[in-house]
Amino acid sequence: MRTVLVDYDSGNLHSARKALERMAAETGAGEVILSSCPQEVARADRIVLPGDGAFPACKAQLAGHGGLAEAIGEAVLQRARPFLGICVGMQMMATVSHEYEVTDGFGWIGGEVVQIRPSDPSLKVPHMGWNDLILDRPHPVLAGIETGDHAYFVHSWHFRVNEPAHLLAHCDYGGPITAIVGRDNMIGTQFHPEKSQAAGLRLIANFLRWKP
Repeated sequence: MRTVLVDYDSGNLHSARKALERMAAETGAGEVILSSCPQEVARADRIVLPGDGAFPACKAQLAGHGGLAEAIGEAVLQRARPFLGICVGMQMMATVSHEYEVTDGFGWIGGEVVQIRPSDPSLKVPHMGWNDLILDRPHPVLAGIETGDHAYFVHSWHFRVNEPAHLLAHCDYGGPITAIVGRDNMIGTQFHPEKSQAAGLRLIANFLRWKP
């Protein structure tokens, strides 16, 4: 069993790798490798796509690694490998992003990435720090995680999904902010599970055990 953490120069790879390795060891989920090789990604049993920064830059970085985006799509869509997107890696599952310029996403989950606009003017953007999760529907990757558990967010844009069934959890920041999306063999978190202490590590462990 092999989990590939995709390296395309657009993610907080050190923290994510350490968290994945720790939970893989605890759950007996096999090895975790960091790779930008399309062939490695295509052969992966599980794929984790991180992402920090602006959506257009992350998408361009991914496209700049020849064949990498295609390998991810083949593994996830054709071979049904479990996929976890983190932060912008989650946003890339959307149809389109409006951050700075209109940029197409993977189109795996219908919806758009839009700017956070809190109803309370005292709330600053970016939305940065700890916030309580509000679970909207059950999912195997959320086993043992409850409404009120804390997660660590750093973002100014969020994924507004078209289909309510694809929204697994949100938080409140002057209005609802998408926290977790998912369908079929794919799941994504706007927050950073590798920085979210107990709840984040549990989510990672659940993902590594997940058999969609």
